Amino acid sequence: MATWFDEARLDDAVALEAADLRLRTLAESGARVRREAHEAATATAELIARGRDDARPRAVIAAGPDSRLLRAVLEPWCPVPFVAWPNPGLPGWAGSLDLVVMLAPDGNDHASASTVAEAVRRGAQVVVACPPKSLVGEHAAGRHVTVLPTVTRDQLATAVVVLDYLAHVHLGPRADAESVALSLDEVATSCSPHRDLAVNPAKMLAIAVADTNPLVWGGSVLAARAARRLAESLRRTSGRSAIAGDAEHLLPVIEATRPQDLFADPFSDEGAELRPLLLVLDDGADDPMVREQAGTLRAAAARHGVRVETLETDADAEVARYASLLLTGTYAAEYLRIGLVED
Repeated sequence: MATWFDEARLDDAVALEAADLRLRTLAESGARVRREAHEAATATAELIARGRDDARPRAVIAAGPDSRLLRAVLEPWCPVPFVAWPNPGLPGWAGSLDLVVMLAPDGNDHASASTVAEAVRRGAQVVVACPPKSLVGEHAAGRHVTVLPTVTRDQLATAVVVLDYLAHVHLGPRADAESVALSLDEVATSCSPHRDLAVNPAKMLAIAVADTNPLVWGGSVLAARAARRLAESLRRTSGRSAIAGDAEHLLPVIEATRPQDLFADPFSDEGAELRPLLLVLDDGADDPMVREQAGTLRAAAARHGVRVETLETDADAEVARYASLLLTGTYAAEYLRIGLVED
């Protein structure tokens, strides 16, 4: 059974209506950030007030499956040693001098609940963002534990709540919820299903990647994290082998690509392999190393006939730029799902 991409479906009311729930969920991303910030405001203020006289922790441990997002934001800024620990449990050295932070937007993960219970047992300071009436919330009980209540089960919105707290206690950069929400709202407007593909960046990106196996690259730490999340979305919506990685990991794939035969009949061999496409996530990072790696990848792509697409953002803060890139790419992945049809 052959699969092909019908770009007309991206402006087809019936096709878009069938995907309304998924598209509406994307459109509400900014609202979820605002709601989480509001729900956690009181708990955050109390935690900040209570911790004014506390000594700075020896180290910050971001635990749980979402710890890599916190690492992407905090590692360049945190004034104490910072460890992302996505594995079950905690490092053997973690104890009462340390701060354990966990994102548990779903709240019902047994491994996360076990990790929180272990942190409590060791006497560590614990900040966990989760639904209060959840498995993780039930294990987050102790004198040095604070639960930042969450209600949307949204990973990004939950992360913004935790980052806001860490910024107030001078352990991380400012992550203003309203700035992030506004960036998400702008993406939802520009990528709305009601905007036709001629002026819709997400629909145009979906068309660009439709007949390819995307190679997704982000130069900065946060852009790289967005690239990995976007590659996951592209694999899920298309079944294609979309991959994300550092420049040295993607470069061999580009260099192994055979030059395209300009005279080949595109309809003669339906089983032909899809060519790669380099998708660059540009968050505006002004780093010489990032610029050098981008130039290397683009030059290799030009030599081997690999198309390059760039996804940019003009958001004014790090987390907002990450959110903007990720949401635009996720919209594109959803439009890719809508456009792919089987004969």
